[in-house]
Amino acid sequence: MHTFQAEIAIIGINPYVSVPDDILAAIFAAAGRDKGSIPIHGSVNDKPFTQTLVRYAGQWRLYINTTMLRDSPKRVGETITVCVDYDASERTTPMHPALQKALDSDIEAQQVFDSLSPSLQKEIKRYINNLKTEAKVQENVMRAINFLHGKGRFAGREL
Repeated sequence: MHTFQAEIAIIGINPYVSVPDDILAAIFAAAGRDKGSIPIHGSVNDKPFTQTLVRYAGQWRLYINTTMLRDSPKRVGETITVCVDYDASERTTPMHPALQKALDSDIEAQQVFDSLSPSLQKEIKRYINNLKTEAKVQENVMRAINFLHGKGRFAGREL
């Protein structure tokens, strides 16, 4: 685990801290890459979190959301203690059985789903997985299939 102190900055509405170069190098070495989002875990002021490091506007940033640090947007300029390390644990989002069944029976929708970016696939799976009732699952699986056929919006998006 790598520990450092950093001042919270903000870009747009997103509070973040910059990770020191030597810590980034260690995380990249552990991850075996220095591109794309890098899964990490650690703590902010001793509160554990799971997050990703992302590169934006040429700089690697650790975004500090409100689940990591209460009222983080109001705490810009505050110095916090951050512990981070590469997180090698599996982070796949499971496919809801109802969505899988619908995709299995619709080859065209399956092909479109497979062509989507991993982040959009994850967003669709997560949306369906978080529904509370079977009726809502069935309703939204149908909406997702229609979306994959180019009919309407799903999860606030259009194809």
